[in-house]
Amino acid sequence: MSIQGKANVLMVIVTMFWGLSYTFMVMGLETLAVYNVVALRCIIAFLVAGLIFYKRMIKVDGKTLKYAAIQGFLLFIVFALSLFGLQSTSVSNAGFILSLTVVLVPIFSSFIDKKLPSRAVSFAIICTMIGITVLTAQGSFAFHKGDLLVAIAALCYSIYLLLNSSFTRNVESISYGIYQLGFAGVYALILTLLFETPTLPNSMTSWLAILGLGIICSAFCFVGQTVAQQYTSATHTGLIFSLEPIFAAMFAMMFIGEGLTVKLVIGGSFILIGNLFAQLEHFHVLRFIKKDDPEKVTQ
Repeated sequence: MSIQGKANVLMVIVTMFWGLSYTFMVMGLETLAVYNVVALRCIIAFLVAGLIFYKRMIKVDGKTLKYAAIQGFLLFIVFALSLFGLQSTSVSNAGFILSLTVVLVPIFSSFIDKKLPSRAVSFAIICTMIGITVLTAQGSFAFHKGDLLVAIAALCYSIYLLLNSSFTRNVESISYGIYQLGFAGVYALILTLLFETPTLPNSMTSWLAILGLGIICSAFCFVGQTVAQQYTSATHTGLIFSLEPIFAAMFAMMFIGEGLTVKLVIGGSFILIGNLFAQLEHFHVLRFIKKDDPEKVTQ
């Protein structure tokens, strides 16, 4: 298998664990408050990843810390809103709604570049909006509060990804990613002290959820994603990330008994199709560049 093939396999594993994180979050919320879950998740991830890469951590500069503080705040917002949302919506809905980032990023990029979205992105927008409506609208066209909170989390995560693409050009990527988790944990801990009662998990299920979120879904996933993205293209990464809501729904059915509904199948399919179209456009472009001038293509 080529290096890019191995990187893609690693990205699939990372995406699978991102999908599993929704189930862990629901399990953690059974005994812990929202900010408490975020604080434990991020602090455990920071300590585990920091110990592994401590040589890089101690060489950090002020610019890296500044960027990590900004991104850590956005990461904290995404985690917290996702947890608040999961209190009143399903894991499957949350997974598909949060995958809106795949479409939102090219939309924001179009505004930044001051040009209209491409036909593929426009089609993706229509598909995802239909999917969101099918998933979340009730008979009276009212929306669950949880769905709206997760949608805001998707918006914040899109901003996070856009800033990330700029910040990572000027910093050492692994220490930068780990410090983000540390800052997110500090922000969450402050709010835990202000609005909640700091608590450690008090059951096997809670410990499993928090350790799973911290070690597997944060420390491993953030480092694994950083390493894999050095050896694969952004297009492949986007396509693989489109699998996240499918993994989220699958694990929710396996471990917390969520059912497979007609609304989930129809709405989720529209969102998945939209995500794929937003990414497949790049394959079309790459194919014609390769035909004309192979040296123009950079992965």
